[in-house]
Amino acid sequence: MAEENPDSPILVDHRDGWVVLTLNRPDRLNAFDDAMHRSLAAALDAIAQDDGVRAVLLTGAGRGFCAGQDLSAIGYAPDGTPPDLGATVDAFYNPLIRRLRGLGKPVICAVNGVAAGAGANIALACDIVLAARSAKFIQAFAKIGLVPDSGGSFLLPRLIGDARARALMLLAEPVSAEQAQAWGMIWKAVDDTGLMAEAEALAAHLATQPTQTLALIKQAMNASAHNDLNIQLDLERDLQTKAGFTPDHAEGVRAFIAKRPPVFTGKPE
Repeated sequence: MAEENPDSPILVDHRDGWVVLTLNRPDRLNAFDDAMHRSLAAALDAIAQDDGVRAVLLTGAGRGFCAGQDLSAIGYAPDGTPPDLGATVDAFYNPLIRRLRGLGKPVICAVNGVAAGAGANIALACDIVLAARSAKFIQAFAKIGLVPDSGGSFLLPRLIGDARARALMLLAEPVSAEQAQAWGMIWKAVDDTGLMAEAEALAAHLATQPTQTLALIKQAMNASAHNDLNIQLDLERDLQTKAGFTPDHAEGVRAFIAKRPPVFTGKPE
């Protein structure tokens, strides 16, 4: 059931075991202001505590996914003196990236149009990214004299390599959805008309999978970015121990032996 207030900066639509979160400032290309940040943080915190939600789909309203920060809402002085942008990053963007990466449930992003600046990096922080073929990803920061934030300088080189990431950040050139797929920046480029149907089908599928195990997979992947091989091998051992004691693992084994589809509950015990 969709959230009752259509003017909320974040629309929350509960489905069968999963949730659609829609950035909802289409007149501003879903650029973030403080209210949108607070609304999205509250929605993600509620999802984290709700065992009935086993997958999340994040998308944008209107013709774009997210244009990053709404500069008109950030409080520049009349004489042009800028505010402390680092404080905004620390208060809102860094916690958002940590929420997305640390959420114990898979997060799918359906990029339905332009994803620029922080909007591009928020998309890349999600677990699986689908993009409409008309969508573009733009590291737009240098165009306004800023450095990439929202995890961009961490995520992008690990996705596409240093040479490409460095050029995209320095030149602020757009990347098409098909190029992003070819480079390994995203999972898949999808025809515009089929984007939401494919993203929703993916979310519905993930909502039937072993949720606790998916959370452990996310934990392993997050740690692999900075662990050496020996540390990662030990982590895999520890996480496998946890996975092996989940009810969904027991169900998976029973189903395999019985040659039937498993019925995963996603419950820890």
